[in-house]
Amino acid sequence: MPEVIFNGPAGRLEGRYQAAKEKNAPIAIVLHPHPRFGGTMNNQIVYQLFYMFVERGFTTLRFNFRGIGRSQGEFDHGTGELSDAASALDWVQSLHPDSKQTWVAGYSFGAWIGMQLLMRRPEIEGFLSIAPQPNSYDFSFLAPCPSSGLIIHGGKDRVAPPRDVQTLVDKLKTQKGIVITQKTMDDANHFFSDRTDELIGECADYLDRRLAGELSDPRPKRLR
Repeated sequence: MPEVIFNGPAGRLEGRYQAAKEKNAPIAIVLHPHPRFGGTMNNQIVYQLFYMFVERGFTTLRFNFRGIGRSQGEFDHGTGELSDAASALDWVQSLHPDSKQTWVAGYSFGAWIGMQLLMRRPEIEGFLSIAPQPNSYDFSFLAPCPSSGLIIHGGKDRVAPPRDVQTLVDKLKTQKGIVITQKTMDDANHFFSDRTDELIGECADYLDRRLAGELSDPRPKRLR
């Protein structure tokens, strides 16, 4: 798993990158939790999501947002971090121009950034949104949400209360042309304490089903 440094909008960004053997393999980018609350690319959930994609033949990148680890710059309340994510995806795509499919996965703050990236990049075919926080961050930009994906959260999450996540899911499920899959892990908190393996298992099961052609609208996605 090579350590990489690539150029971002506020300076160099530090990441971990694993190229797939197939030239046209799908790309996955994994986004970490809030930088001000200890979030880094080495968060255990981010780390395991990274390897979940690698094991399924994806070219995969996780990286530190600006100001974390060896990434340059300062925290920018989401605006700069979205630019970081776009630059990270640009960097991977420049190395793998034959890739035909892209996924984004994000945890907590990273889920918010990932969903915004989804709106900007029509080539993103699927998403994993883990413990999103619609009570803290505005998700109204998902109008409409352009891709099918998984929203998974804890039933005992006090950081992102289940009722707020449910409101977001219900809104997205009214949209045509996509399939939103929701999974509530009843006894899990925001950090999935003692439940990380189960969380990754649920994400892996969803990804496997999507790769088999399930849980999404069968019509091909049109690139804008």
